[in-house]
Amino acid sequence: MIGLGFRREMLDWSLDAITAEFFEVVPENWIRRDRTPLHTIRHTGRPIYLHGVSLSLGGHAPINTDFLHQIKTLMMELESPHYSDHLAASGDAHQLYDLFPIPLTMQEAIRVSNRIIQAQDALGCTIAVENATWYTNIGDMSEPEFINEILDRSGCQLLLDVNNIVVNEKNHHLIGLERFVSQIDPMRISYIHVAGHEYDERFGMYIDTHSQPVEPATQTIARHLAQQHDLDILLEWDNDVPDINTINQELSCLRLSTTM
Repeated sequence: MIGLGFRREMLDWSLDAITAEFFEVVPENWIRRDRTPLHTIRHTGRPIYLHGVSLSLGGHAPINTDFLHQIKTLMMELESPHYSDHLAASGDAHQLYDLFPIPLTMQEAIRVSNRIIQAQDALGCTIAVENATWYTNIGDMSEPEFINEILDRSGCQLLLDVNNIVVNEKNHHLIGLERFVSQIDPMRISYIHVAGHEYDERFGMYIDTHSQPVEPATQTIARHLAQQHDLDILLEWDNDVPDINTINQELSCLRLSTTM
């Protein structure tokens, strides 16, 4: 299936006009709000996946089990089949969520794995972690090695963000997209994220803005993985959200068959 990250700019859109087959929402934006729009989506027969931003699996503060109980309630209410969060530390400032990198070391892999296990125990289900973009980091492991260690130790799944791999490769020249993906067991992938990014001259870096069309190489490898391993693809477009026709065009590009 091909899905779409549902954002507030889309609240007035006709659901019948959106060609997505499922939607993903940020649960933090709905826990204490009127969830009528989400139930309207469910009434169309399309599932809703939950993708969090504040669990802070890479942080050092205790895992917020009260928050996880709220997530569990929301999952049950929406019959959501997926809950995920970022493989990062996060800060919460009036719903402006920042993601901070985790050092790529074995010590950190063990520590974060234990936190993921704690979160899964509180929820009573397996979660997925998303590989994150990072603009500076330290450590002696490659990112795929670090991710695989965490997947093995915690038993969680990976929400594979292909765009994040591309941004990190452009900024740090460490590992290319195809080589990165080849080191991940596709059976451990829950589903796939794609998005666009921009170059910011102020920082001399590519920034994960989710404000541009998906690059062709990102589309290609996402389609290949989806077709080969029966995985869903989710389009994220969070900033400078375009009109519905542009979004539908992006969704249609993810459905085209391809060969590699």
